[in-house]
This record gives sequence, structure tokens and C-alpha cells, in this order.
Amino acid sequence: MMPAEAFSFADSPYPIRDDLAAAFRTSWQRLSAPGTWWSGAERVAIAEEARRSVSCALCRTRSAALSPHAVSGEHEASDALPATAVDAVHRIASDPARLTRSWFEKLLAGGLADTHYVEALGVTVSLVSIDAFHRALGLPLEPLPPPEPGEPSRRRPPEAEPGTAWVPLLPARRIDGPDADLYIAPGPAPLPNVIRAMSLVPDEVRNLLTLSGAMYLGPVQMLQLETNRALDRAQIELVAGRVSALRECFY
Repeated sequence: MMPAEAFSFADSPYPIRDDLAAAFRTSWQRLSAPGTWWSGAERVAIAEEARRSVSCALCRTRSAALSPHAVSGEHEASDALPATAVDAVHRIASDPARLTRSWFEKLLAGGLADTHYVEALGVTVSLVSIDAFHRALGLPLEPLPPPEPGEPSRRRPPEAEPGTAWVPLLPARRIDGPDADLYIAPGPAPLPNVIRAMSLVPDEVRNLLTLSGAMYLGPVQMLQLETNRALDRAQIELVAGRVSALRECFY
């Protein structure tokens, strides 16, 4: 069970909104629990590898190289995960701007299923986002939660379909069933691609929507950027685009 003092921010030199701390706790709770394809212990191991990539000598050398494919070697990692999963997590966390389809296809050929890749991606993105928040404010990183027992649900949405992305996605058109809650836009608007990107594992989308809703904007707010804001839509997009470039956002 997650400690009650997790994300208390009692020693923070800056005031931290309650909804941010609540979103972080929710994400931590989901991190430690069995997921859709990985167990709780494996999900915590994925988070550990995401943190370990910061000091991994191979990751540092690759990030500094003209091409990551010009550098070979082994990641500094535990033996809790398959080598393909370790490479996926380290590369996503340390050098996301230079991921390629051919690299992804090698992961699949090496035995990493597309569903497992998407869930590992979701865990990594959540961990990196929360850790980046702490580093930006000069706060110590939150200790990872102990894993919870249980089995993954192993549910693959039957509506997921191949397309132009690397992995199958839920269709842009609205669907019924257990994943209809992801189609939160009012009216017949299609599901945005940024939400569809990890929809092969819907629970990872739900987690990131909780995080992004607290750290940035919720999906409905994204559709209402023109209302009651100091910046207009063009200015918001300019700032977001610049930050994405500086952060090497792959999407």
C-alpha cells in the first residue's frame, strides 16, 4: 500500500496545488497495481528502469552520438524485465526524439508484444512527467511504491485497428462499450490522435488524462482554449510547440 505521506510536499519551497498532489498519488497507485499486460512488480520495475536511464552510460553515449544506431552496448539494468523491454524504456526516457519504426519492429521481432510496449510507454511517460516536475522545483524524487499482488487483466480492445501508427489504435469514430469513456469530446467530434496514441491499452490513456488534466489541461479544456484566457489560441499553440521542441516531444 502507498504510504499516506506520499506527495505531501510538506518541505516544498513553493505552494503545490492539491489537485496536482492527488493526481500524482492516483498515478502512483496505478503504477504499483497489476496493469493490463504487466504485473505490479513489473510495472514498478519499468519505472525503476526509466529512472535508471538518467545515469545509464549507454543511454548517455547514445544521446550524445550523431546517430543512436552507431553505438552498441548494454544498458545498466536489473534482470527484472526482458532485454527488449529495458531497451524500450531506456530509449523512450532518454532519447525519444529519435525513435524509429525500424527500431520498434526489432523490439517486436525480439518478443516484445505491441500491447506490452504501449503499457511500458504509459508507465514511462507518467514516471518521467512526475519526476520532471520534482526536478524542476528542486524537490527530491518520490520513492517508488511497493508493488501490489495480482494478475494483469490482459484485455485487448477488440475495436483496435491497424492504421498509420506503429501500433493498432481505437478508431477515431465513436464506439460503445467499456472504452466509450475515452470519447469525451461533445458531439460527433472524432477522438484526437494524441489520445488514440496509446488506446491499445485504454487504462494507460485514462491515467495520462488524469495527469495531464492536472499538470496541463483536460481534454474538454483543450477544445475551449479561446475562452477566458490571458493568451489566445495562437499564442498557446506557439508556447506549446516551442516547449515540445525543447523537450524533444516525439509526438
